[in-house]
Amino acid sequence: MPSEALLNTPHHSLICPVCAWRTDDDGLLLDCPGAHERALLQVEYRARRFTPDPARTGLFRYRDWLPVRREFPEAGGTVTYRSTGLAGSLRLRDLWIAFNGYWPERACALETGTFKELEAFCVLARLPDDPPPLVLSSAGNTAAAFAVLASRYRVPCVIVVPASGLGTLALREPLAPCVRLVALEQADYSDAILFADALSGALGGALEGGTRNVARRAGLATVLLSAIEAMPGMPDFYFQAVGSGAGAIGVHEAARRLVDAGTGQVPPRLMLCQNAFPAPLYDAWRGNRPRQAAPSAPLRAFAPELTNRHPPYAASGGVRDCLVESGGDLMIADHAAADAARDLFADVEHIDIEPAAAVAVACLREAVGDGTVPRDATVLLNITGGGRRRIAQHAALSPADPVTVVPAADWHAGELPTDLLRTCAVLR
Repeated sequence: MPSEALLNTPHHSLICPVCAWRTDDDGLLLDCPGAHERALLQVEYRARRFTPDPARTGLFRYRDWLPVRREFPEAGGTVTYRSTGLAGSLRLRDLWIAFNGYWPERACALETGTFKELEAFCVLARLPDDPPPLVLSSAGNTAAAFAVLASRYRVPCVIVVPASGLGTLALREPLAPCVRLVALEQADYSDAILFADALSGALGGALEGGTRNVARRAGLATVLLSAIEAMPGMPDFYFQAVGSGAGAIGVHEAARRLVDAGTGQVPPRLMLCQNAFPAPLYDAWRGNRPRQAAPSAPLRAFAPELTNRHPPYAASGGVRDCLVESGGDLMIADHAAADAARDLFADVEHIDIEPAAAVAVACLREAVGDGTVPRDATVLLNITGGGRRRIAQHAALSPADPVTVVPAADWHAGELPTDLLRTCAVLR
């Protein structure tokens, strides 16, 4: 795994927020071994102050607040700018956009087009030097990021996606032999998560862990760290579309750390956004029972990546705790609102955005319209993905290949195909 070493000695430890268990970070640990309620491990860094490295660009500029043991110097990062176009349309005085994607005119060069690249860089930078195969699940965007980077740095990796997510996996280069892509027929994101869990156990691999992985949350939290460098202070509101909520949790963790460091008085209010249906986090927050689709409802969510049926809502340090602590809220946007928001953003900001980002724009538009967000508030809008059309103009893209397809009957039966296990076992 070619890289540049960061520090000769560890610069962080892991802590359980429930029992205060503390340990050094082995690069793989996901959970506290204590017998208690589910909790997300927290990171304590030696560096207490926010000190970006002026000699670096991209997310490793914030290496003192990343749980990593190496860095990849070519890693990109978020670009934050003050909006005039969307701000004018919404009549917001102080709207800032954290853009994550490919937009050369603004020096934003996340080559897979979403902020999932931030988490992939950070997770790979946390791994031990000779890791077991990393097994992860994705609705599509995370898969693209890990497929590209694990191939580039020769990290053994198995990526499980719903077959419907293969359309987002248009890559510049073929997969490396150390990377396996597994597609489940007639599956959704939650099915992919459960299959990846079982596959990891059977292979003796390292489960990436999603929101439980401190590096994933920390990588996504660099969105706020980038914004703090660009903005005059902490935003009042933070808008982001969420599926599992890893990015929002990471941003809240970083906001609390910034407040402790004397940067800002209080964390921003988290305004988290989902599709109108299905919306597992929204239903949990509102105390709703999971809703059934109406006969006339669209068969597919506007942004399928926002449909995780088992998000870390009630875990200690999870979505509920972050919403309560920040005074935040969850919102939803239907197909029509999200589609109109995507067109609006393209018209006034002059770049295409991904469906999840359009959901966030639609929710911001509604919140401003109904007075939830005052027009003189300072707002940070996370555009979690954009510029995919620009990528297609600048690079020759091809469908990810090879792909191992698992028939619905096999994974429904809880079976792990022997051929798949044999193929993946050689990665060890």
